Amino acid sequence: MICIDSHPNSDLNSDIIKQKALEFGFHKAGIASADAVTSHPPELQRWLDRGCQADMDWMANPRRQDVRSLLPSVRSVICVALNYYTAHPRPEGTQYAKISRYGWGRDYHRILHKKLKAFSQWLQAQGEGIEARYYADTGPIQDKVWAQQAGIGWIAKNSNVITRDYGSWVFLGEILTNLELLPDRPHTQHCGTCTRCLEACPTQAITQPFVVDANRCIAYHTIENRAKSIPPEVAGKMQGWIAGCDICQDVCPWNQRFAQETDVAEFQPYPWNVAPELETIAHLSDEDWDRRFPASALRRIKPEMLRRNAQANLP
Repeated sequence: MICIDSHPNSDLNSDIIKQKALEFGFHKAGIASADAVTSHPPELQRWLDRGCQADMDWMANPRRQDVRSLLPSVRSVICVALNYYTAHPRPEGTQYAKISRYGWGRDYHRILHKKLKAFSQWLQAQGEGIEARYYADTGPIQDKVWAQQAGIGWIAKNSNVITRDYGSWVFLGEILTNLELLPDRPHTQHCGTCTRCLEACPTQAITQPFVVDANRCIAYHTIENRAKSIPPEVAGKMQGWIAGCDICQDVCPWNQRFAQETDVAEFQPYPWNVAPELETIAHLSDEDWDRRFPASALRRIKPEMLRRNAQANLP
C-alpha cells in the first residue's frame, strides 16, 4: 500500500488526480475506497437469483463481487465519466430504424481505453511501486456501483447512472490502484417519486424501480440475444429499435434538462446511423454491414442479428 493523501507534503493527492483526469479529457472524475463495496452489493445477487440476466452468464462471475480479485493490492478506485450526447433528432416515421446514441459514432471502447491507458501510465510514473489497472466494459467490475460510490452520479430507477451535469448520457471507466486516496462522498439518490422510465418502457422491462429484467429488455434482445428470433412479446413492441434502446433515457427529466452536446468529435454520428430505413437494414448484406459500421461498438451486433432486428419491426 502506498499512502498519498495521508502525507500532507506529497505532491500527489486526490484533488490532483481528479484534475489530471479532466486534463486527459474525461468530463467527470471521482474516487472511492476499495473497501467501500467489498462483497457488495446484495442487489446484484438478488438480480441474478431472479434470472434477470437472461443468458448473460458473465454477469454471475464471482470476481464481479470484489475488485480485489482483479487487483489484490487495490486500495482506491478512480472513476471517470465521458459525455457522449449528440443532439441529432431522429426522424419521425415507422419506416425508420432506431439506433441507440451510444452507437452512433466511433466505438467508445477505443476512445475510453486510449484515455484510460494514458491516465494509468501517468499515474504509474508518479512514483515507484504505484499500480494502476484500467477497465471500461473489459472486466468483471460493477461500473455503476463504483460510479455512485465515487460521487459521479446515482443509479437511477432504469439502472443507468445519472449525473447532474450530463444526465445519463455518459460512458464509465475505472482505474484500480494501490494508492490510498481520500475518497469522495457517495452520490445521493435524486429520482424522487418520478416513474417516467417505468411507464415509458413498452415491454415493462423495468419490473420495479431499480430492477431491469433483461428477458424483457429491447436493448438486450437487439444487442446480446444470439437466438434466430426475438420473443414475440418483445418483437411486437420494439417501436423501430434495431440496436439498443434509448426510451427510458429519452423520457428522463434529468436528461431533458441537463444533456449537453459532447466535445468529443468521435462521438458525432456517422450520417447513416441517425435515420436508416428498416427495409434497408432488413436486407443488409454482410459486406454492407462491414462497410457501414467501421470502428463501431455496433459490430457486436452481427449482420444476421441486425437483419433479424429490422425484420422483427416490419409489418
